Amino acid sequence: MRGGAAAPDGLTIPAPPPAAAAPAAPVIHAAPPVPSYIPPFGLRTIIGCLGMLLAVHVAGFNEHVTEIGLSDIRGAMHIGHDEGTWFTTIYEAFNIASMAFTPWFYMTFSIYRFSIFITATMALLAIPAPFMPDITSLCVLRAFQGLTAGCLPPVLMTVMLKYLPAEIRVFGIGGYAMSATFGPNLGLPLEAFWFEHVGWHWLYWEIIPLAALSVAMLAYGLPRDPMHLERFEKFNWFGLLVGLPAICSLVIVLYQGDRLDWFRSPVITHLALWGGAAFVVFLINESFHPSPYFKIHYWLSRNIQASLLSLVGILAICGLMAELPALYLEEVRGYRPIQTAPVSLVVALPQLIMLPLIAAICNSRRVDCRYVLAGGMLCLAAAAWCGTWLTPDWVRENFYLIQILQVFGQPMTVIPTLMLATLALGPADGPFISGMVNMLKGLANAVAFALFAALTRRREQYHSTMLLDHHGTHGLALQGLGDPIGQQLAGTSPDAAHVARNALEVFHTYIREQALVLGLADIYFILIWVCLFYAVLNVVLPRRVYPPRPPSATAPAH
Repeated sequence: MRGGAAAPDGLTIPAPPPAAAAPAAPVIHAAPPVPSYIPPFGLRTIIGCLGMLLAVHVAGFNEHVTEIGLSDIRGAMHIGHDEGTWFTTIYEAFNIASMAFTPWFYMTFSIYRFSIFITATMALLAIPAPFMPDITSLCVLRAFQGLTAGCLPPVLMTVMLKYLPAEIRVFGIGGYAMSATFGPNLGLPLEAFWFEHVGWHWLYWEIIPLAALSVAMLAYGLPRDPMHLERFEKFNWFGLLVGLPAICSLVIVLYQGDRLDWFRSPVITHLALWGGAAFVVFLINESFHPSPYFKIHYWLSRNIQASLLSLVGILAICGLMAELPALYLEEVRGYRPIQTAPVSLVVALPQLIMLPLIAAICNSRRVDCRYVLAGGMLCLAAAAWCGTWLTPDWVRENFYLIQILQVFGQPMTVIPTLMLATLALGPADGPFISGMVNMLKGLANAVAFALFAALTRRREQYHSTMLLDHHGTHGLALQGLGDPIGQQLAGTSPDAAHVARNALEVFHTYIREQALVLGLADIYFILIWVCLFYAVLNVVLPRRVYPPRPPSATAPAH
C-alpha cells in the first residue's frame, strides 16, 4: 500500500507527508538554561533549612561569646587591653565585609557546596585559636574566621526564601530574624556557662560540635545544585579589590574611633578618608558593572529605603538596649557574666515562641505589617522610658520589666522590616538584596558599638564634671553635715593622712558610679525619641506588602 501502512488490527495508518515539504536544513534552537533545582517540600528540605539556621547561630555564638568573654580571654592569653580591642575589631571587619560578596560565590559554587565548606572551615579554624603564640597571629586567625562566619547569614536568607513554599515563607523570615534577636541575647549565658563550668578554651571550641551537626544536616537536606564556574568570565574583580578593604576600613573606624579619639588620631583619619573614598568608588562600580554584587537602584524603592534604614536603626537600638543592663551590672554592681545571664535569658528564651507567633500574625493578609512594626517600636520606646528611672540602687531584678517589653518589641520590629525589604522583590532579586541586607545588619552592630562607646564616655564625663562642680560650689554649705565617709574609715588606720586618701578614693568612686548611671539614663532617654521616629517613619514611608501566596490553579497562564 503506497498511501499508508496496515496496522495489526486492520486499520490504515496515514503515510507521513512527502519529503519535499520538509525544510532543507533543521533549525537547532539552544536549550533553555537549566533552572536551579528546588526540591519538593518535605522533611528533607526542613532538615536542610534547619541545618542552615543552626550554622548561622553557630557563627553568631562564635562572635558574641568571644566578644563578651574578651576580658577572660585576655587574662588567659596574657593580652593587654588595647591589643584585645583589635581581637574584636579585626573579626567584625572581615565578618561584615564578607556579607556583601557572599551571594556571588554561592551562586557560582552552589549553595550546597558553599555552605558545607564555609561551616566546616569556620569550625576548623577554632581548633588552634587558644594556642596562638601572640596577638598578631591570633588576629590573622580571627580575620579568616570572621570572613567565613560572615558568609553564612546571606545564604540563610536565600535558603529560607527559595526552598520554603510561598504560604510559609514569612515563617522563614522569622527564622532568619532569630539571628538578630535570639542569638545575640544567648551569647552572655553561653559565655558564662563555658568559662565558669568547662574552661576558657571552650569559648573558642564551643562551635565545633554544633558545626559538625550543622554540616551533617546540610549534607543531607540541601539540594545538589550544579556549579556555574562560567560566571568567573564576568567576575567583578575590581569591585572585590576595592570594596573589601573599603568596608573593613569603615568598620575599623567605628570600632576603634572612640578609643583613639576619632579624628584626632592619624589612623582613624586615614582609614575614614581612604576607606570612604574607596567605598564611593565601589558603589559607582556596582552601578555600572554587568555582574554586580548588589544593585544600587534598589534604593529608589520607598520600601527598600524605609526597610534598610529601619533595619540599621532597629538592630542598633536592640544592641544598645542589650549593652546597657550588662554594663551597669558589671561596672556598678560588680556582677560576673554568670550573674548577669538571667537578664539576657529573659529576652532570649521567649523568642522561640514570639518569633513564630509574630510570623503567624504577619502571615495574615488582613494584618498590615507596617502597624505591627510601629507597635514594636512603641514597645521598645516604653522599655527605654522605664530605663530612664535607673538609679545606683538597681539590681538584676529591676531590669526584668525592660527586658519583657523587648521580648515583644524585638520580633515585632525585625520580622516586618525584613518583610518590607524582601517581599516587594522577585525571586531573581534575592541574592542581590541578601548581600545588601546582611551587610547593613552587620554595620548596625558596628554603629551600635560606636554610639554606645561615644555616648557613654561623653555623658559620663559631662555628669562627672557637673557633680564635682556642684560639690565645689556647695562644699562649705555641707560642712555642717559632717564627713560620713571619713567617719566610716576613721577606725581603719591610725594614720589620718592615709584615712583622708582612702576617703577621697571612695568619694571619687561614688562620683563615677553616679555619673555612669546618669549617662546610661541619658542614653535611654535618647532611645525613646529614636524609637518614636522609626514608628512614624514606617507608617508613612513604605507601601504595604502582602504575605506571599502560591499561584491559583485557575489563574490564566501568561
